[in-house]
Amino acid sequence: MASGKCDVCAKHTVFGRNIRHKHSGNWERKAPRTNRTFQPNVQSKRVFLEGKWQRVNICTRCLRTQARLLESKGVPQGMVRV
Repeated sequence: MASGKCDVCAKHTVFGRNIRHKHSGNWERKAPRTNRTFQPNVQSKRVFLEGKWQRVNICTRCLRTQARLLESKGVPQGMVRV
């Protein structure tokens, strides 16, 4: 399983609040809030870096960007090995 951090862009788990807006019709009290985490979609992939294959933890946004860059350089999409 991949870690919760992207090795390319350093995207990592962040914390926030979840606000439940329904609370039995009583608007005298505030909506309840609970803590939650926002986790990036990190995959463990083999990427060709610095002349050799390396296994890195990479988020799906970076995977899409890498594929788009390789496709613009003329590498067919079926041959992209990211």
